[in-house]
Amino acid sequence: MTSAEGLSLLQHRGQDAAGIVTCGSGGRFYQVKANGMVRDVFDETSVGGLKGWMGIGHVRYPTAGSSAHAEAQPFYVNSPYGIVFAHNGNLINTPSLRQFLDADAHRHINTDSDSELLLNILANNLQKTGKFRINEEDIFTAIGDLMKTCNGAYACVAMLAGFGLIVFRDPNGIRPVGFAKRPGGRGGTDFLVASESVVTHSLGFSMWEDVKAGEAIIITRAKISRRQVATPRKFAPDMFEFVYFARPDSTLDGISVYRSRMAMGDLLAETAKKELEKAGLKVDVVIPVPDTSR
Repeated sequence: MTSAEGLSLLQHRGQDAAGIVTCGSGGRFYQVKANGMVRDVFDETSVGGLKGWMGIGHVRYPTAGSSAHAEAQPFYVNSPYGIVFAHNGNLINTPSLRQFLDADAHRHINTDSDSELLLNILANNLQKTGKFRINEEDIFTAIGDLMKTCNGAYACVAMLAGFGLIVFRDPNGIRPVGFAKRPGGRGGTDFLVASESVVTHSLGFSMWEDVKAGEAIIITRAKISRRQVATPRKFAPDMFEFVYFARPDSTLDGISVYRSRMAMGDLLAETAKKELEKAGLKVDVVIPVPDTSR
């Protein structure tokens, strides 16, 4: 139930659709996804069918494309190697990417989602290796090439059938993503990747680390490998994360969301006080915006 529980803790990030894909023995994928809230999409029966030792989950907040069931993530392509992919963010050069994938890479795009574009750019970069089996160097190179091609905000997690998990973040670090770990079975280690740290404590994970801007991480059963695959640009985390998206008990890039909101309130109060004094206005009472209006 860990993946579904994790999505429940991140339900505030998207209520349009939810999905989980897991990878079992022989590299076979098992999938459950649909429009709706996490509690509506998953039950004991559906979760029980999600077999395997690794998985990816996603809650959708539509920013590009539509709310159609076909755009519920994670997405999947069978070639090359079998890839499952989930993405938080949005791209700003989708027309040129779509043209490239159609005319040059000859890859069919079936939705209006920019997440599907990212997946197919990654798949095309991996396919160019021409290898029957890829290695970590191939994956790091493919992600580095993707970061040269795709412009915008993206925090991504991918799963290669039977190989492992891949995590990467755009060179500006616009969208948040991090990982944590806990002791696993047979002396191993379990890893968790999420948009926010709030997931970790509830599921028994610790040692949360933010993925760096322009960094890629590969997690397999044997080890975790990290590499800076793109030169970080101006660090530009989305302020909307701190103002609206993130839960107040999360920490993003080392900053407490709750404390950042309190600090923004202090600054707003000081600014408002000065402006009111300039205008010669006397304030009798200050009230918050009602919850129904937020």
